[in-house]
Amino acid sequence: MSSSFFLKPGAAKQANKKRKINATKAKGKLSSKPGKRTQNATNAPPKKQRRAKADDEEIASDEEEYDSGNKTLVYSTDEEGVEEETAQDKRLRLAKKYLEEIEKQEADRVEDRDLSQSVEQRLQTEYLDSVGRLRRNIAATIKSCSIQCALKNRLHHSPICALALSADGRHLYVGAKSQFVLKWCTESGKVLDKLDVQPHRDEPETGKKRRSHVTSICLSTDMKYLALAEGGAHIQIWCPQTMRHLKTFKGHRDSVTGLVFRKATHELYSAAKDRSVKIWSLDEMAYVESLFGHQTAVTSIDALSRERAISAGGSDCSLRIWKITEESQLIYNGHRDGIECVKLINDEHFVSGGVDGAISLWSALKKKPICTAQLAHGKGENEVANWITAIAVVVNTDLVATGSCDGCVRLWQSNPNARKLQEIQSISIAGFINGLTFNGDGTKLFVAVGQEHRLGRWWRHKEAKNSIVVIDIKLQNTASN
Repeated sequence: MSSSFFLKPGAAKQANKKRKINATKAKGKLSSKPGKRTQNATNAPPKKQRRAKADDEEIASDEEEYDSGNKTLVYSTDEEGVEEETAQDKRLRLAKKYLEEIEKQEADRVEDRDLSQSVEQRLQTEYLDSVGRLRRNIAATIKSCSIQCALKNRLHHSPICALALSADGRHLYVGAKSQFVLKWCTESGKVLDKLDVQPHRDEPETGKKRRSHVTSICLSTDMKYLALAEGGAHIQIWCPQTMRHLKTFKGHRDSVTGLVFRKATHELYSAAKDRSVKIWSLDEMAYVESLFGHQTAVTSIDALSRERAISAGGSDCSLRIWKITEESQLIYNGHRDGIECVKLINDEHFVSGGVDGAISLWSALKKKPICTAQLAHGKGENEVANWITAIAVVVNTDLVATGSCDGCVRLWQSNPNARKLQEIQSISIAGFINGLTFNGDGTKLFVAVGQEHRLGRWWRHKEAKNSIVVIDIKLQNTASN
């Protein structure tokens, strides 16, 4: 065997030491090349120095400083020496400004000794209104109801089907079984403008013309958008101020029966005979999503400020509250026949009317109605109940109005706590009541009257006149809250 394989004692240790030294030198040469992040261990600064350098970099920042003792955020000042306003300071400043405005407004109406009490009551009222818990009792303060006038126009010689009132109560938009929607001034009783639905309506592929039929109209709170159902599966979007066409939404597979804007938003909810509820965003002019659950055609829909909608399922005899953000729904049953219309009184209570002639008062917390008024509008000549065709409410109050084909509009007082729905007034109006809407304080009621029902031509009241009837409701000066 060759002697080159044998080492002297201690030679192995010296060889290992030389290999380590050579490796260290080679590592130092590589670290000296440009673009390499590796540092020579012998040239690395001590840990204390690196820590001090990092601390220096934090202190040099001029965006914000921290007081280590009190742990409070200290904001830097600008060149003029004015400190930046924090979010808490801004809220406090706006609250003080709002309180000063309310005090000025209330000071003009009340005496000094009642000023603080009046401001407190107003703040409480506005808070309850914002959270949907405000409730005013005005039904008991009604002194009289009378027909003020009837609005007619030759363009609406056919039955009136739908109407929508602006938030300030100055403009009324009316649709009928014709191609025109009219804009009325409620103060003068004159037509201010009109829009033609026909040119913006797509005909079926068969080429057959269908009858114009505006079944539903709704307005956004800020009067920026007007949505209408033009008798088919499409929804037209218009500008209510200029009466200019903006967009046509296509998505439903059958006729649209109901439309509503969520309060103070541009979020539109639609219901149709295709058993679906759809959500549309008018800020983006786009479709959002569809909600399914009803087994038959959806006949009515309503919404308030919360991101929820309530719909009536027609002959499936169910009401559904759609919790959109939670992606769930609540189902309510109680009518013996199809449900024609539904309206929210507030976020906790609602009222519905059906083909069985019953009017039901509901609580969102219970699956069955609190109380029901059977045969609310009597029976017809064939001993069949007169179905409820329209409902209107003054939001956050106890006043409800209903219509049918029995020749009168009835006013009701709702009391969920006492489980009562009591009739208080009746106004004679011949024909089908296809639409009802109150103004903000409940002193005016606008009624859409037609010789036929808004969704069909099953029978006809020849003695009725196609018009908008304005009912004047006189209230007492004081109302209990």
